Amino acid sequence: MLVAGSVTAGLVAGSAGAAALMRSSETDEQTDTGSQAPAVLLGAEPPRHVALIALDAPEGWEKGPTAAVGNLTATLRDVSPGKGHATLALGHRLFTRSGSSGRTPRLLKPMPSFPGDVLDPSHSHGDVLVQLAADSRAAVTRAEQDLTTRLAGWTPRWRISGFRADSRAQDGRGLAKNPFHFTEGFGNPGDQRSVDERALVRRDQGEPAWAVGGTYQVVRIIRLATELWDKDTVEEQEHIIGRRRDGRWLDGTPVQERANFAADPRGRRTPLDSHVRLAAPDPRNPPPLVRRSYSYDRGDGDVGLVFSCFQRDLEAGFETVQRRLAGESMAKYLLTTGGGYYFVPPRGGEWVRAAF
Repeated sequence: MLVAGSVTAGLVAGSAGAAALMRSSETDEQTDTGSQAPAVLLGAEPPRHVALIALDAPEGWEKGPTAAVGNLTATLRDVSPGKGHATLALGHRLFTRSGSSGRTPRLLKPMPSFPGDVLDPSHSHGDVLVQLAADSRAAVTRAEQDLTTRLAGWTPRWRISGFRADSRAQDGRGLAKNPFHFTEGFGNPGDQRSVDERALVRRDQGEPAWAVGGTYQVVRIIRLATELWDKDTVEEQEHIIGRRRDGRWLDGTPVQERANFAADPRGRRTPLDSHVRLAAPDPRNPPPLVRRSYSYDRGDGDVGLVFSCFQRDLEAGFETVQRRLAGESMAKYLLTTGGGYYFVPPRGGEWVRAAF
């Protein structure tokens, strides 16, 4: 369980906060891929285990927001799991509370409730979102335990752990099996350059200068009705999803290629209301987003997805896809109960001073 520390510990003197920022910036070197994407977007296969922890800022933190956020960033670097990463994402309220609304990423807002959602306020939103990820569950647990002793007044709002079953990389894409027994991840780009193109904010988007190179993150906690799902035949499930369990297309198109739905206008092979067909009507021109999702199991039948996607434009990415999914045949098996919209800053520590 997360335990908050004292408020005053987070509001250190400006010189100490500045030093923390410099340490952050100096040690954030370019990766061997040549990409400057945030760590959460690097590599074909995401780490196999994750903990997402939403925090609210300390009372009175707005008196020294640069130091408070800078020290939290430096703390995450210190507790980052070995061969994993600790990533900070910023919520909309962090900017309004700090008086920095004029420097807010242009599209950042509280996540709205979409049709069929039953959002629990205590499991939604948050001033910041911390993501601790590693291939070892024990490493993530140790990092979270270390973090709990150094929160300095940041208050836990909600948390969830996730895992990637049967995780592997194939053709440059990270694949994993979800609780519905289907392998997912085929819709992601197959190389880092394409990941960056879909996900990273560009200079020509009208965003604050500090936000260039960052990415918008959407998190959705989706409970899955696995018992109801398992009553359907595999064939019925595949028609609801629009792919075979192993990822093959229903029309026989090889899994590493893109199906041509235009050749099946009546949905005889791939139903018109199947998930993949609604989400990406033209697989050869996929939605501009990158998925990095995990499964979760909280016991007592509470099983589902920690859906997470990244994009440079919330409207063109997640929101367009989510609107298209209204009325999909899979809807009766899904219940979104929490999550939020966040902004993952660019690599390095310079953004803290510019944003706050």
